[in-house]
Amino acid sequence: MNLNSLHLKLILGIIYLVIISIGLYFFFSVINIEDLRSYEFIRENKNIILKYKSENFLFLTIIFFVFSIIWVLFLGFVTPLIIFSGFVFGKWWGLLIVLTSLTTGATLLYILAGFFLRDIIKQKLAPKFSKLREFFIKNDILYFMGFRFMGGGGAPYAVQNLLPVLFDMSAKNYFIATFLGSMPTTFVISALGSGIEKVIDQNEELSFSTVLFSPEIYIPIIVFFIILFVAFVVGKLYFKQ
Repeated sequence: MNLNSLHLKLILGIIYLVIISIGLYFFFSVINIEDLRSYEFIRENKNIILKYKSENFLFLTIIFFVFSIIWVLFLGFVTPLIIFSGFVFGKWWGLLIVLTSLTTGATLLYILAGFFLRDIIKQKLAPKFSKLREFFIKNDILYFMGFRFMGGGGAPYAVQNLLPVLFDMSAKNYFIATFLGSMPTTFVISALGSGIEKVIDQNEELSFSTVLFSPEIYIPIIVFFIILFVAFVVGKLYFKQ
């Protein structure tokens, strides 16, 4: 049993590395790393991306949606996806698209991990998060939603996705709690991505002060820190030992 789990873990790890390597190879085959440092390059390609989006909105939405699900399944970082979604689709459409896709990907990951890797997850995570069991038994939706809202108490996004395996949470409750609990932070980051697009659109040249004192940038950042503070208070009140 342990040997089979180890083989599965090794296979998944190899597949993950191969896909990431292929993706990076094609990315750097098309994009010169020096171009990414050029504001003019970013500004010009921003217009190309937005023009393509306006002409192929449904197609681009589907591609981004599917890619986001796959990215979450392979434990990728989600913040760049959220910023990109706000940048391209705007803060409202971006929020809806990226939040739904990330929640779907996380739920699929949770189901697959619970089926194939339950023993490994319990072995690795149970000692660190066993104190949360009593909270999940009381109301798993409420407390996992709060856990998501608090950013998982500093736990990586991939760990947050797998944690409810310890408590046998239903997939439906998992989806609801993830969608609602992730919404505030996702909205703020999506708004930040939308703000970056507006700053680039309104400025021929970019400077630190231009970015920092732009309402489209500093308002989402302030709201983000307010959410962090509220999450800290909520954590102290509802997740006491």
